[in-house]
Amino acid sequence: ILMGNLTRDPQLRYLPNNTAVCEFGMAVNRRWRDRDGNQKEEVCFVDLTAFGRQGETINQYMAKGRPMLVEGRLRYESWTGQDGQKRSRLGVVVENFTFVGSRDGNRGDGGGAGGGEYRQQRSSGPQSYDDGPPMSDGPPVSDAPPPSGDDIPF
Repeated sequence: ILMGNLTRDPQLRYLPNNTAVCEFGMAVNRRWRDRDGNQKEEVCFVDLTAFGRQGETINQYMAKGRPMLVEGRLRYESWTGQDGQKRSRLGVVVENFTFVGSRDGNRGDGGGAGGGEYRQQRSSGPQSYDDGPPMSDGPPVSDAPPPSGDDIPF
């Protein structure tokens, strides 16, 4: 699970079988205090790939600098470069994502309600996608009455 800002605009292309592939980068920040109490920060740059309808959606609505929450799996790639050197990289294949921040694209507003959640439905058949409900900031609300004194287990 990663949360960060896009470092470049998403790039969309299509495979020969007409599957969409969207590649983009994300910067994930980590802040902490060292033993002396000094504020420290490090940035990790991550390459991400989204396939199918997810990739098309990310390409359509996201741009450099926009925040995003991503769930995915690691993928290790290795190849031999044109110079004969072995090369490799570790990337993330997007499985689920959530747009974060304002819907109007204004930056610097401190975030706000997200633009909704996008989850891939897992099935053995063709892939299908579903727009889930927006994530809420508060605890779940229950319509059930509170338990009476005799029903409390402690």
